[in-house]
Amino acid sequence: MTRPLEDRDLPRGLASPPADPVVVHFDGACEEVGGRRVAAYGYTLDGAGLRHEDYGLAVPPGHPRATNNVAEYVGAICALEWLVRRGYGGEVRLEGDSQLVVRQMTGEYQVRAEHLVPYHERLVQLARSFRAVRFNWVPRDQNRRADGLSKLGVALGASSERGRTDSDRARKARDGPDEPVGRDGP
Repeated sequence: MTRPLEDRDLPRGLASPPADPVVVHFDGACEEVGGRRVAAYGYTLDGAGLRHEDYGLAVPPGHPRATNNVAEYVGAICALEWLVRRGYGGEVRLEGDSQLVVRQMTGEYQVRAEHLVPYHERLVQLARSFRAVRFNWVPRDQNRRADGLSKLGVALGASSERGRTDSDRARKARDGPDEPVGRDGP
């Protein structure tokens, strides 16, 4: 009769993370829509058995931080947050056509614009969640899918802006024009 295996008798091995890194392409776009700036991001990721893409608004339309650089940062942040939520902690290679973001993340440039500091700090914090993170600049033509996704994000924001404008027109038609506000006030 054989005795049951005990924990100390079981074979042990080392689980190693996948050798290939997850490659993230990220991008941002910002356009004027209805007199307000709409900033959006897009990203793709592929590798280590993972494949995903997403896009959305970086900040609400008309927000003072609605800039292309903020949108670029948000694209990279959202991609890393997605990986963290899935428990991935291996190697990541982020590729984007924003020289500013890539060079700030590699330490080649300082972050001088105050409004970018919290985005940079968040990206640095997220990067610590992985075994290794590398940032690489790529030409725009090698970042087409992320660029297209960021443009879809702008279109999403533009459609919400059109809805806001239409509801403003309906309100004005119903209630009459707003009182003008000049230097002498109303």
